[in-house]
Amino acid sequence: MKKTALNDKHLALGAKMVPFAGYDMPVQYTNLGEEHLNVRNGVGVFDVSHMGEFFVSGPGSLDLIQRVTTNDASKLTPGKVQYSCLPNEEGGIVDDLLVYCLAEDDYMLVVNASNMEKDWNWISKFNTENVKMTDLSDNFSLLAIQGPKATEAIASLTDIDIASMPYYTVQVGTFAGQENVIVATTGYTGSGGYEIYFTNDIAEKVWDAVFEAGKSVGIAPAGLGARDTLRMEMGFCLYGNDIDDTTSPHEAGLGWITKYTKEFTNSEALKAQKEAGVTRKLVGFHEIEKGPIPRQGYEIQDIDGNVIGHVTSGTKSPSMDKAIAMGYVKKEFSAVDTEVRIIIRNKSLSAKVCRFPFLKLGE
Repeated sequence: MKKTALNDKHLALGAKMVPFAGYDMPVQYTNLGEEHLNVRNGVGVFDVSHMGEFFVSGPGSLDLIQRVTTNDASKLTPGKVQYSCLPNEEGGIVDDLLVYCLAEDDYMLVVNASNMEKDWNWISKFNTENVKMTDLSDNFSLLAIQGPKATEAIASLTDIDIASMPYYTVQVGTFAGQENVIVATTGYTGSGGYEIYFTNDIAEKVWDAVFEAGKSVGIAPAGLGARDTLRMEMGFCLYGNDIDDTTSPHEAGLGWITKYTKEFTNSEALKAQKEAGVTRKLVGFHEIEKGPIPRQGYEIQDIDGNVIGHVTSGTKSPSMDKAIAMGYVKKEFSAVDTEVRIIIRNKSLSAKVCRFPFLKLGE
């Protein structure tokens, strides 16, 4: 079991640690609901150093990225970030990822921890022009500092004008007295904030500086439990649950990151699927009748008891104090307000299809 460079910090705080994607990770420190709401209303810090960082640079780097990802990376300029995915050759998804353009012909690909080796091998398979690729996943730490008070919490730590950085942008500068820190306005919570990348040798210094600087605005650590409930309220996909090797981008509602202005792996088949229309769609469910929380794999039925799909993710939303779920259903049952039944331990709970996000922030 791998440990992040901040493992001792988590243990000192009394975090509950669990195995996740081959790492010993903090799932919660105090209370999941408390950590969740602190991110929604203030600022919380996640150690997500288990994520993978691949650097692709030099001649041919853009061509390689274009070949293996669905989004159009030619639109990226230095300082811009793009959400994308790696399609496989059977219509599914190898992984979803972020593509950071650090400079011209200099990219960082951030991939899911559970897929690091799989993704590296997949991208390498298409690297026929010997583009320079470097896997620095084991050398980098990553803090996600998320919430509406994130800027106030950490602005004093950097020479970068983070308050003026647009969403999905990246800069490299001094942070917490350390040089060459990567600061991005990305995240997985929907509440805004930053993701800070730095080498493991300075991880504890950066952690301490972040918590000292954010003390006045109630900064607090948050675990993987809150990370999951926060992303679910936004309807963000989790690889292994809502998307995988068998789900296409169009079925998952990721057509917006699938651009046919270029050729990429399996693009012809995916374009044909888009034109013909999918037979199933990933949707959200709310107004779920009181009972156990829907979980991955639970059956979804129509009101007549016919099986129409399965749940991929489910939780109780701390912000809304009610159960929410995501899952694939046959297309004809995907319209908003369609009534369905979720089967939980032989009990049938009524629910309705809804649009993402579940939680409308700012309303």
